[in-house]
Amino acid sequence: MRRDRRDRRADRAREVAANIPGTVAIRDSKTPDGPILRVPVPSWAAFTSGVVSAGLARSGRRQSR
Repeated sequence: MRRDRRDRRADRAREVAANIPGTVAIRDSKTPDGPILRVPVPSWAAFTSGVVSAGLARSGRRQSR
């Protein structure tokens, strides 16, 4: 999983894995044995595209695919 940067407003970090065929997996890095959110790649792409087009993405952040 690729670790996301920590959120400065809250002590949270996400990890995103795109190495599972057809799936993107997201989890809380502080709870590696906890639940994993799995979404189809097209849904993840639509979500991240929507975040960017709505102006909600932080500048300088890499978009996961």
